[in-house]
Amino acid sequence: MIKHIVMWNVSGKNDEERAEAAQTVKAKFEGLRGKVPGLVELEVGIDVSRVDYACDVVLYTVFSSQEALAEYAVHPSHLQVRQELGDLRIARFQVDYSVHENALAG
Repeated sequence: MIKHIVMWNVSGKNDEERAEAAQTVKAKFEGLRGKVPGLVELEVGIDVSRVDYACDVVLYTVFSSQEALAEYAVHPSHLQVRQELGDLRIARFQVDYSVHENALAG
């Protein structure tokens, strides 16, 4: 299993436009459920803290394998969502990790 977490900030001139953009991102990614082989779990959250260092939207996904995640990256349904969202997402942060991998040794 591999977890794929992506966080975005979205565009908008004001809080209302950003809230609408966040809802659009959420709806588009939730539409991928059941369409991508190896996608085991998918959750999309919208930030409610409103602190200045928070991202607007988070995508939490679990894939059956690293290969399934790689196939998701090029899956037509995923590519369509990315295209439809265009530059609605203005900043992106990502972490992929194996659930069997230990935390960084130190």
